[in-house]
Amino acid sequence: MESIDTLKQFYDLMFETKDARSRIVRSRLDGRSASGEDVEILSAALAQLRAIPGTGGRHRLGLRGGRSIDLDLGYEIGELEKDLFFLSHTEDDFNRRMEKIHPGFADHIEEGSRFLAGRSFSAFITDRDGTVNNYCGRYLSSIQSAYNGVFLSRFASESVEHAVLLTSAPLADQGLIDISVMPPGVYIYAGSKGRELLREDGGVSRFPIEPEKQRLLGRLNGRLKGLLTSPEYEAFGLIGSGLQFKFGQTTVARQDMNGTIPGEESEDFLHTVQDLVSELDPEGRVFRIEDTGKDIEIILTVESSEREGEVKDFDKGDGVTFLSETLGLELERGPNLICGDTRSDLPMVEASLSRTGETWAIFVTRDEDLQQEVRDLCPNALVLPEPDMLVSLLNLQAVQEAV
Repeated sequence: MESIDTLKQFYDLMFETKDARSRIVRSRLDGRSASGEDVEILSAALAQLRAIPGTGGRHRLGLRGGRSIDLDLGYEIGELEKDLFFLSHTEDDFNRRMEKIHPGFADHIEEGSRFLAGRSFSAFITDRDGTVNNYCGRYLSSIQSAYNGVFLSRFASESVEHAVLLTSAPLADQGLIDISVMPPGVYIYAGSKGRELLREDGGVSRFPIEPEKQRLLGRLNGRLKGLLTSPEYEAFGLIGSGLQFKFGQTTVARQDMNGTIPGEESEDFLHTVQDLVSELDPEGRVFRIEDTGKDIEIILTVESSEREGEVKDFDKGDGVTFLSETLGLELERGPNLICGDTRSDLPMVEASLSRTGETWAIFVTRDEDLQQEVRDLCPNALVLPEPDMLVSLLNLQAVQEAV
């Protein structure tokens, strides 16, 4: 077993698990057992990750120039552990394991079963991270687990006409499709908040961008890329979301979920990026900055549909509209199921509600204010505390539909 000493080796290993997981998902959906070779790939990867040296729950990996970075690999190790259990036990056993991991699991699944009882959906539109995928400290290593791919694929096949995974991450080139393990065509993949789509037929559609705005975004991306090549800022490209060039939007991390970067350094980097954006767009007509505390989102504006001459952020509601018009989803037919975990996902619910009252929402959050906002917005709403609960609920719904 080769040791994993550098960050590059770590990412290479995670993408080996992606290929194995993709084959495993296909096998399970076809009613076949996973190959012993693919199971061994996951088992060996788990052993290699556990063997990376570190202390206090963090593992040390080497960078260029003899430097190193300490990372929390809880997602990568935990999802491999769950996958290996899933592949060696029955699904009833797997659910019992989930009950041990997530307190209240069985009660939430029972509540969700009543909420979805007997329903199938015209459209299922969901966010990814924190909604149907557990959070990870780094986007590029948040490879979808095999059990997750099986469960979500079943739901898409049995319970909905059109299934859409809509995320703010880029579509390709270290984006959404690179970390997904479900078979092609099961889901419509929508990246960059829905500005770019991988359709069920394999084609790509993109929301139109004005040439001048695209030119300025290209200049911004070049400046940011140069910034992160310097030793002073290199770490920001290696944590959390890293540096992501999306279609019509750029994301750069300033912190991750584990607080890897000291607070003062994170704030200083935010100000550096804000100054760069102001230099390129002094009147604030082209870019909007959204700071989540972990990511700096730099978004191209679009014309407001409500007030002529005004510009606004492109949000996920705009993405849903572009999806519906481009792919002919006929959202007005309903019923539609919309899933998310943050306020940035609320516009998806609003976009569906503007077309049909037959809109159902499931949000994954412990934020009581957000829970109330969801319930006030959508009469047919359910709140769950964990992505695993939502994914398991969707699987149960699909299994019952198939009977």
